[in-house]
Amino acid sequence: MTALDSVQDEVSANKSGRGSSNTSQKAIRIFGWAILAVMAAFLVNNYLNYWQDFPGVAPIYGAAANGSMPILWSWVQLGIYVLLLVLAAGYVARNSETTLREDSKRISDINAYLIRAMFWAVLFVGLADMAISFLRVEGFLEAVVGKDLAADLSRSQWRGAVIHMPLIAFSFVLAAFTRTLGFHWLALFVVVAELLIVIGRFIFSYEQAFMADLVRFWYAALFLFASAYTLLEEGHVRVDVFYANFAPRTKGWVNAIGSILFGVSLCWVILVVGMGGKSSIINSPMLSYEVTQAGFGLYVKYLMAGFLGVFAVSMMIQFVSYFLDAVADIRGEPGGKDHSSHAVQ
Repeated sequence: MTALDSVQDEVSANKSGRGSSNTSQKAIRIFGWAILAVMAAFLVNNYLNYWQDFPGVAPIYGAAANGSMPILWSWVQLGIYVLLLVLAAGYVARNSETTLREDSKRISDINAYLIRAMFWAVLFVGLADMAISFLRVEGFLEAVVGKDLAADLSRSQWRGAVIHMPLIAFSFVLAAFTRTLGFHWLALFVVVAELLIVIGRFIFSYEQAFMADLVRFWYAALFLFASAYTLLEEGHVRVDVFYANFAPRTKGWVNAIGSILFGVSLCWVILVVGMGGKSSIINSPMLSYEVTQAGFGLYVKYLMAGFLGVFAVSMMIQFVSYFLDAVADIRGEPGGKDHSSHAVQ
């Protein structure tokens, strides 16, 4: 009986350990998904506040309202936060057997879709706007589309709403059926666009403002949108003194703490400062469909301001994925990456 009791005690201890482990894993998963839920609610409310003149959540706490709508809508906007947090917790509860690495992969896949859609968007918008600007600067636009439509296309608010936004929406649909992120192709297009400037300037003595705008537009997208992919693939340059010699579990602690303390917090700073009001550095250009002062250049300056928001969102999503993967390293779960393979010693 004594031996049997010992075996039963050991089994009970193992079950207790697994139960505690599963509880902590669920808590970590809920924390990660909660960050994404709050971010999504913040973006939705930002749109409601500054594009639809909703009052915002602030009036609930005695602060000034954004618009003149009743305070009831403030509670609705607060409910968006609550709803998305409940959905995040419900997802974890329904998928209790999902591991940290599986959740990390799922979040990375969501981010890959977002970035893929944005790459298609900048490609289509850039080409379409370049064609319009070329016809306009050469005086062909009115002959091609008519006087009234040509006048509409010369207004940034009309071109942005009627031309750019449908192309962006189409890009999100197309991204669901493609599996390439398009980094190499966009880099090639940047080189081709720059080559056309050189050929036009030095061979044909022809250069227009929209040509340089297109290079800047695509290059900004390439630089900002590829950051999250670089983090995923460990392609960033890491200069360290101690990290390369750490044990995998210690590396997990460094990556987990760094992802939240430095990565996620930085992304929140960008979003809060950039979208804190109508006159903020991201909202203001987008609300006014801001364009450059270079005459017949591209009408995409407002989108380039939005690139900073896309950068913050995509990086936050990837940092959450990185955080979950790092916690899995701490817990010793199989399937981890070699985080030092790209380090520069």
